[in-house]
Amino acid sequence: MLKKPETNEYPPYYKEYVNNVPDGDLLQILDDQQKKTKKLLKDLSEETAEFKYAPGKWTIKEVIGHITDTERIMCYRLLSIGRGEQEMLPGYNDDEYVKRGQFNRFSLSDLLHHQALVRQHTILLLSSMDEESLRRRGNANGSEVTARAIAYIIAGHENHHRRLIKERYLSSER
Repeated sequence: MLKKPETNEYPPYYKEYVNNVPDGDLLQILDDQQKKTKKLLKDLSEETAEFKYAPGKWTIKEVIGHITDTERIMCYRLLSIGRGEQEMLPGYNDDEYVKRGQFNRFSLSDLLHHQALVRQHTILLLSSMDEESLRRRGNANGSEVTARAIAYIIAGHENHHRRLIKERYLSSER
């Protein structure tokens, strides 16, 4: 079972994500949380899925696209660092990825399906890695990070955005 990373295994700006992952089997947490996100959103209308709570903010569809793109990128980092890559892995501009992803042209159902497939890949990759691989350190976006920390960042990132969806998009005060 994966243990939470120490604070020296990731940059400080990921602390919120790592701390928001509950204790327990991370593979099960990853599986359960994706199901929770799908359950939360699967019955939304397309109109609601394209709601923005403020000008310049993303729609729910864009948030799901962002979660999925970020997991793809983090999974590549997880694989690379776990396999011993020593070259710096690039960062990315999430606003540009969302803009160019054009997620509002997809149905919410399709976006949730893509997210589920990416999550299956993440779980398979993690389950194939041994402790030594998960403890390897590499450099992503100019900061040192372990493969294990990236796994927790993936989980914490989805928890973060699911909470924002509940609070800012689906609150009763809309």
